[in-house]
Formats: sequence, C-alpha cells, structure tokens
Amino acid sequence: MEEQREKKGFFKKMLEGLDKTRKNVLGGIDTVLGSFTKIDEDLFEELEEALILADVGARTASDITDALRQRVKHGRVTDADGVRTILTEVIKEMLTKDEEPLALPTPTVMLVIGVNGVGKTTSIGKMAAHYKAQGKNVILAAADTFRAAAIDQLEVWGERSGVPVIRHQENSDPAAVVFDAIQAAKARKADLLICDTAGRLHNKKNLMEELRKIAKIISREYPEAHYEAFLVLDATTGQNALQQATVFREIADLTGIILTKLDGTAKGGVVVAIRNELGLPVRFVGVGEGIDDMQPFDAQDFAAALFAGA
Repeated sequence: MEEQREKKGFFKKMLEGLDKTRKNVLGGIDTVLGSFTKIDEDLFEELEEALILADVGARTASDITDALRQRVKHGRVTDADGVRTILTEVIKEMLTKDEEPLALPTPTVMLVIGVNGVGKTTSIGKMAAHYKAQGKNVILAAADTFRAAAIDQLEVWGERSGVPVIRHQENSDPAAVVFDAIQAAKARKADLLICDTAGRLHNKKNLMEELRKIAKIISREYPEAHYEAFLVLDATTGQNALQQATVFREIADLTGIILTKLDGTAKGGVVVAIRNELGLPVRFVGVGEGIDDMQPFDAQDFAAALFAGA
C-alpha cells in the first residue's frame, strides 16, 4: 500500500515536471494540425519539423512520421483528430517497446558514468537512498578521484542515506578504489555496490582506459556479481544529451540511462530519441531536488504523463 502511494506521488511529480515538455511536444503538433484542412505530404513534413523542434531528434522524428504515414493511409484517416490519435499511439509504442523492469540480483555492481554537471553524484546518492529504503545493503565507491569535490559530495550523500562510502585520496587510482570497495562489499555481504566514476570526455582515450581497467577488476574480483553501467544525462541539454550518449556508448559497455532534471525543461522529448536511437533503456529519472525525487523509470507512466489530456 505504501509503495502504491509512493508510486502515485511520483507519477504526480512526473506529470507536473513534464508540463513544459508536454506543451512543447503537443503544442507544436496541435499548431500544425490546426493549420491544415487536408491530410497530405506537406502536413507530414510540417509534423516532422514540429517533432524535431520538440527535441525528439531528426532520425526519430523521421521514424515517427514514416509510421504515421503508413497508419493514416491504412486506416484511411481524413481528419486532424484521427492523425493526432495515431501520432500519440506511435510515440507511446516507441517509448514502451521491449520495456523490461530493472532487476538487480544480489550481488550487483553498478558503474555510474557521466560528464561533470549532469547530476551524477547526486543521482548516485538518491539511488543509494532508494535501495536502502527497500532494505538493501548498499555500499558506495568514490572512484571519481579526479575531483575532490566529487569524493566529498558522495560522502555527504552517504551520510544522508546511511550508506558507507569507500574512498581514497584525490587523484589516486580509481581502479584501486573499486578494488577496495569490492573487498568491502564481499566482507559486508552487500546487495549493491554503486561506483562513481570520472567523466572527462575531452580526454576520451584516458577515460576509455580507466573504465576498461575498472571493468577488468570487477570481472576478475567479483565474477559472481551482476553488472550494470548507467550513463547520467541532463534532460535540459536535449539533443546534446543524445550526442553524449552516442560518444559514451563507444567508450563503455552501457546498459542503461539515468535522466536528470526532467522537471522544468521543455526538452524531455529527448527520452523518445534515446529509446528509439540508442536501444538503451532509461532506468531512472529525476523530477526534483528532493532525495525521493529520483525513481525507476516506467515507460507507461512517462507516456501517460507526456500525453495527459491528449
């Protein structure tokens, strides 16, 4: 019952948080549909442009309009309302396709990757609190040793959540921190070890080597652990987030996306592009500053919130 209430409360926050995105996506679509009296190629081109402007991205906008064309033709739709209904169905299907809930068996090691400023360390703190509240034994590893602030910030989150943090000095070897954290996780029979990592994209080669070294240590020292690698993206950056994800996917073996700052942005349409173009599931979303304002992503809920009133 408590879990249901929490889920309902988070859906309400998502509904409010997606207000600007909803207006951006649906507003553009409604403007186009309101200015056309017949269903023709010009209409589809205008709709495609409206989707691009709503941060859905060029490739995904093209995929959506291609599917729309076929269904409109097949269903012999002749009015704007019919087109709008089919369009929302196509986007909903794209968001919910092949969605599988996130399962974290014991033990799990989760690497969290992302450039500075996207809310990486904060996301880790909130996830730690989320899983601790579920009764899991969680440990954090401060393996972003490049910034002293990242280590200190993670310790603050650890204290807030009541979760231990394994740390070394600034500029020490991140792989050594992960090694020590694995030993601690084994000794304390942790369910989940979450590792913060550096995200210095300007030096791709070094970052790739660093992540490879960390992955090697995890597979050598903790072969029985389930492995996840999540990339944190800032929703307010729209298509830049998609570009970051494309680059990071070349560097690391990503298994999912964490999307922060969905509240207050009009660029949440990028979620559709992430799902469609990267084939990576969005695993967590943040819709506020509070410790409970980051929750597992539910594509059905997101689609319902995005098209509320549609």
